[in-house]
Amino acid sequence: MKKSTIKRAAALAVAGMMTATALAGCGGSSSSGSSKDDSKNAAGNAKNGKVYYLNFKPEQDKDWQALAKKYTDETGVEVTVKTAAEGTYESTLTAEMDKDNAPTLFQVNGPVGLANWKDYCADLSSSEIYKQLTSKDYALEEDGKVYGIAYVIETYGIIYNKTLLQKYCDSDFASVKKIEDINSFEKLKTVADEIQKNKDKLGVKGAFTSAGMDSSSDWRFKTHLANLPIYFEYKDKGIKSTDAIEGKYLENYKNIWDLYIKDSTCDPADLASKKGTDAETEFTSGEAVFFQNGSWEYSIVTKAGMKDDELGMLPIYIGAGDEANQGLCTGSENYWCVNNKASADDQAATLEFLNWCVTNKTGTSALADDMGFVIPFKNAKEATNVFVKIDNELTAAGKTPVSWNFTTMPSEDWKNGVGTALTQYAAGTGDWDAVKTAFVQGWKTEYAKANG
Repeated sequence: MKKSTIKRAAALAVAGMMTATALAGCGGSSSSGSSKDDSKNAAGNAKNGKVYYLNFKPEQDKDWQALAKKYTDETGVEVTVKTAAEGTYESTLTAEMDKDNAPTLFQVNGPVGLANWKDYCADLSSSEIYKQLTSKDYALEEDGKVYGIAYVIETYGIIYNKTLLQKYCDSDFASVKKIEDINSFEKLKTVADEIQKNKDKLGVKGAFTSAGMDSSSDWRFKTHLANLPIYFEYKDKGIKSTDAIEGKYLENYKNIWDLYIKDSTCDPADLASKKGTDAETEFTSGEAVFFQNGSWEYSIVTKAGMKDDELGMLPIYIGAGDEANQGLCTGSENYWCVNNKASADDQAATLEFLNWCVTNKTGTSALADDMGFVIPFKNAKEATNVFVKIDNELTAAGKTPVSWNFTTMPSEDWKNGVGTALTQYAAGTGDWDAVKTAFVQGWKTEYAKANG
């Protein structure tokens, strides 16, 4: 195993690897609801195996640890959860896979991620968890085999403090008098500019939270925000991936980035050191009205004391497409994979654990209530997450969700190049042409490396 790991790690160093938004999920156990897994009989004895899950999402480490303990206490099957630090999942996974006790369960972010780990992914086509999917579209399939299964469908956009935004709308200086009228980039910019100009009157430090470019936060902009110009270019061309992005909507990308960094709680030059937790604190303490992030933030902002009726989410408008009918960014980049290098017993135990996560009441409740997940499985519990409810309402009203196309970004090096250029532009040490070069030329270069 180690020779192939070293070879693959070298390939990763060249091609880079995608990590993004910060998301994860899964759970524990209940003796009353565990389903049998057909693949267990062929793979081994689940009761003699153990589970080691390398978790992708730091903010849900405590939830995972608690559920793993429940499963172990109730079934006797050992479940270990290790959580990679923010922005280090790929390097951590590479290191862990080279150990004797490697993870039995890990994740990839989509087709590009699968390409680097395919040799380690067991075929899940006969597993019970695959049969539990509400749609086979949520599986990573190639050549008649199932290598990964999406475990969460998520949404991101511009989260807002409804109380503060309504205070703006009710003010005498507001040009936009109703929150529901914010349905374009032009309207969003008007609102943000007026909030920034009158921040002392509103009692805030800025319209937007700090757009931190520390590794705990930069994925929000070099990946999630960068999805928007990619989405609109793909939509124009009717494609789902490309070896060379043209950058048709990069001026729109610039406009929304300018809004984020100028109508903000901090000086743009300070963004290099600003962390994700800084933005969270600014938002939950009422220092900012807007906060670009996703449904995975629900548990964090509510645990900080915010109530559902204080929270809303707007689409990320960049001045492109049919904005009046644009929805939130909704999709998945989180796919469970079972390590085919693990022992037969460990693989069987892992498959049974996964099936429990998505079929048992305790597991599905934990996923929905504690983690705020919408899971694509038949026994899923309706999520209490207000951001998910907003997404459902917008979709039901005929708004078109923005698909997640950032899983086609050619490499982690590409994202880092864009992130560096964004940071330098914000600080005034670089210009927007450098962002364009990193986006367009960088895509071509990194795609060629990964597919050469």
